[in-house]
Amino acid sequence: MPRTSASSNWDDDSRITRGSRRSRWDDSGPQHRRTPRLVEEPDGPPEGSRWSTWDDIGIPHGPEPHPDWVVTALGAVDYELGVLKTGKEADVHLVERSVPGTDIGTLMAAKRYRGSEHRMFHRDAGYVEGRRVRESRMNRAMAKRTDFGRELLAGQWAVAEFNVLGMMWQAGAPVPYPVQLDGTEILLEFIGDPDGTAAPRLAQFRGTDEELHDLWDQCVDVMCLLAAAGYAHGDLSAYNLLVHNGRLVVIDVPQAIDIVANPRGPDFLRRDAENVCKWFSGRGVPADAADLTVRLLDEARMLRPGGDTALLN
Repeated sequence: MPRTSASSNWDDDSRITRGSRRSRWDDSGPQHRRTPRLVEEPDGPPEGSRWSTWDDIGIPHGPEPHPDWVVTALGAVDYELGVLKTGKEADVHLVERSVPGTDIGTLMAAKRYRGSEHRMFHRDAGYVEGRRVRESRMNRAMAKRTDFGRELLAGQWAVAEFNVLGMMWQAGAPVPYPVQLDGTEILLEFIGDPDGTAAPRLAQFRGTDEELHDLWDQCVDVMCLLAAAGYAHGDLSAYNLLVHNGRLVVIDVPQAIDIVANPRGPDFLRRDAENVCKWFSGRGVPADAADLTVRLLDEARMLRPGGDTALLN
């Protein structure tokens, strides 16, 4: 099986109403390559690969209908093609899922959360307000960051990100399609080129003023969409927004905030607004954090009569 070297510019780090599954960000759909015909492996997949886990018992799948490029065939093989990025909480790998003996295949990003041997989400106390598991023993373990608690947190963050991505996708937000969840691993739509080169971060964007203003409009649109659905990204910045073929794509959403259940929800909305406005305004775009915050609170139906923002104080 030929291998492709992964190249990446990525960085770390059910109230949504069902409607049109995609929106304006869908103008240029993802391109996924087809693999060359492969030789059957009678004794199992080649070294460094694995059988597809799509049909394994208990594996949650992304929203239906699944995109045409998702490979669901029995006997498909997942090939490891390299590391896209490493981070404090998770690593992202490039994986190709293809059917031996055919030209059917697609590239995916495999996000794998780390377990108890690594520090998990140093700021997660604020993010998880409003989230609880049923057993008090588990809550205590997570609060104390025991090995068991960190394992629970890894699984909780993976589940949270998978679910939020599914909801955002169904709402028409520009996010990678969540293919499946297997423990602490999420398989996602790969945002990048057919040769395995990942889309660059917004922080690395070099383009015209017109392109920059269009990306700002896209950013405001997706933030308003999330706020109207009752969510804030929680850690939005130019480092977890990708730019691919003129399309802004939101990534890294495990800490997405339920701004109603979380008492600090409005503060997270404001912080997201401040982060993106600082970046865009520094490049000549008239982006005002206070104005955007008011707009987001209005979309979330959290403004007091007369546009009072005292809720943030």
